[in-house]
Amino acid sequence: MTGQGSWQQSGEKKIAVFASGSGSNLQVLLDRAGTGDLGMAEIVLVVSDKPDSKAVERAQRAGVETCAFIPRQFADKVAYETAILAALREKQVDFIVLAGYMRLVGPTLLEPFRGRIINLHPSLLPMFPGKDAIGQALAAGVAETGVTVHLVDEGMDTGPIIAQERVPILPEDTKESLTRRIQAVEHRLLPQVVANFTKMNNTVVGGQT
Repeated sequence: MTGQGSWQQSGEKKIAVFASGSGSNLQVLLDRAGTGDLGMAEIVLVVSDKPDSKAVERAQRAGVETCAFIPRQFADKVAYETAILAALREKQVDFIVLAGYMRLVGPTLLEPFRGRIINLHPSLLPMFPGKDAIGQALAAGVAETGVTVHLVDEGMDTGPIIAQERVPILPEDTKESLTRRIQAVEHRLLPQVVANFTKMNNTVVGGQT
């Protein structure tokens, strides 16, 4: 395991993707990794809190190892995240991508990976954090929303922003139509951010070497 907040000094960067749902962004990452378009990234593990999720199915179909941890089977969040951390250490994971993972990351995972966990969120943070960001934007009547990729900290969608892209809200938009356009941006933006991170050899992100 590399030091807190640091990358491996050379070679491929081993990535774990966390997902709870359909895994559409996971699928894009798997596809890009297969064509070499994720830079030096290698997806070595997919973690889910839902063993029957589509995300797990996608990973298994791609031949990527999966670990499903059901929170209610653990005494508390510390025990839950300790089990995940053991799996990450076994695979020597350098970097975590939260792609539709519907749980807050606690200190048990955050501290060993501080500066090395990114999250994808379907709004222009700091606007509309948390669940149902697309529904929040429509209800607020704003003219635009977007997509944010940010580093994860202790809060809910409060970490430093890495990249954002705007998505206009059209007068005729429904939640479904806006979701489709936001997902199209997510599928382009997230792989770009991951690829850029993997190029940062010998560079510290949010910590010490």
